[in-house]
Amino acid sequence: MLESGALLNQIFIDPTRSVGDISRDIFGGFTEHLGRCIYGGIYEPTSPFADEKGLRTDVMQALRRLQVPLIRYPGGNFVSGYRWMDGVGPKAERPARVDMAWNAIDTNHFGTNEFIDFCRKLNTEPYMVVNCGDGDMREARDWVEYCNGTQDTALVRLRRQHGYEAPHQVKYWGIGNEVDGHWQIGYKTPDEYSRAYLEFAKVMKWIDPSIKLIASAASNWAGGTVVERTQLLMEQASKFIDYLSIHWYVGNPKNNFNDYMALSELIEERLAASEGLIRALSLQQGIRPIPIAVDEWNVWYRTHPENTNDINGLEETYNLEDALMVAIQLNSFIRHANSVKMANIAQLVNAIAPIFTSPEGLVLQTIFYPFEVYSQTCGTTALDVFWKGETFNSSNYGDVRVLDVSATLDERRNRLMVYVVNRSQSDAMETTISLGSGCHAELVQAYVVNGPNIKAENTFANPDQVGVSEAKCQTEKQSTFNYTFEPHSVTALSFAF
Repeated sequence: MLESGALLNQIFIDPTRSVGDISRDIFGGFTEHLGRCIYGGIYEPTSPFADEKGLRTDVMQALRRLQVPLIRYPGGNFVSGYRWMDGVGPKAERPARVDMAWNAIDTNHFGTNEFIDFCRKLNTEPYMVVNCGDGDMREARDWVEYCNGTQDTALVRLRRQHGYEAPHQVKYWGIGNEVDGHWQIGYKTPDEYSRAYLEFAKVMKWIDPSIKLIASAASNWAGGTVVERTQLLMEQASKFIDYLSIHWYVGNPKNNFNDYMALSELIEERLAASEGLIRALSLQQGIRPIPIAVDEWNVWYRTHPENTNDINGLEETYNLEDALMVAIQLNSFIRHANSVKMANIAQLVNAIAPIFTSPEGLVLQTIFYPFEVYSQTCGTTALDVFWKGETFNSSNYGDVRVLDVSATLDERRNRLMVYVVNRSQSDAMETTISLGSGCHAELVQAYVVNGPNIKAENTFANPDQVGVSEAKCQTEKQSTFNYTFEPHSVTALSFAF
């Protein structure tokens, strides 16, 4: 609600102070052959919800609300043992394979062309990852030719034989997944990966010079090789790297709400360190700055192998505190818009995902709602926000501000967005929001993600415990506003000028 009077919590926004342009690709998604993400999630030909391609229409309808601009596929750990040729051609002739990444059998009934169909129906860009685990560069360049080739070659004729006359024009290609992790099929040392990356990249670019390539820089943050990997990649292959990929997952395995909410500081540290390392290396002659792709991120801990012996397809049931953490991560991408040009929530359906299905329908998990609000309202320019106010105490980071804030501007639509996570379990945060000199808003609209308590979940039995409420407040072209943020909430305030 809007109120009057100066308050302890203050947010200062100057629309002329920008951080950088926001890439829509920070709202990307990820689908992997893992649990029920593909089979029984996106693709279920026997479902009453299936369309003529076997894609679940209820899932597609929910995904359209998220407005994801690109989707990464087919992994993830899965891709490090994947043979793309197994997943094309008549389904009856496709070989079933043992998936060593997730100890499963994959029928290969969903593959390259099914994924392209899925993306086109969503009006989203496909982002393919090639096998740099037990795969080789010939297999990778062949996949690019099959997808994007236009000349009269055997692979192009094969694609046409499979029913796709026009090239797929896949723009984004990742070379390997989490190659710094010993859990990966085909783990590679920094030397091995930088050398392999360069050779893969060369032949892939020679097939299609227009593609954008993503290098795997950091996922094993405790592994001790993040600096060396990034350095060798940039020194040996920077002209072939369009994005440097980093991954993280966060969670609350100790059930300590304050420490969980303080993980915003860990995320800030990782992004700032990555930015600084890239900036330092780009001072060398011939090395250019490279943007960051956080192409796997989410909350994941209940079904993580470190916490359970029953992975169960990584089907997390998310609660309200997890929704707050998703918004905190989105805030960080906005605040680092100058360097973070892609991010992919992992994953989209069933496996650690915002959408959960059953044969009878689906439920939108708590984390669906902040992602939807941010994706649908985010502006084109990230603003340099300053805020201060009340704090809470955490074990690893001491006193941390209760509010977590970002802001965006869309000059074309004359709209300023302010995103605020109130990390207090019990207290509403009365806050003064001050806009820059000469900036006056006449209409404020609030979108609030909240529920009865931080452990509230959306389930098939109770699907609406957490959701979005909206309210509009007419003003008199003010430049200073007072607003009370609900306890344990995510709020997006839209200021129209």
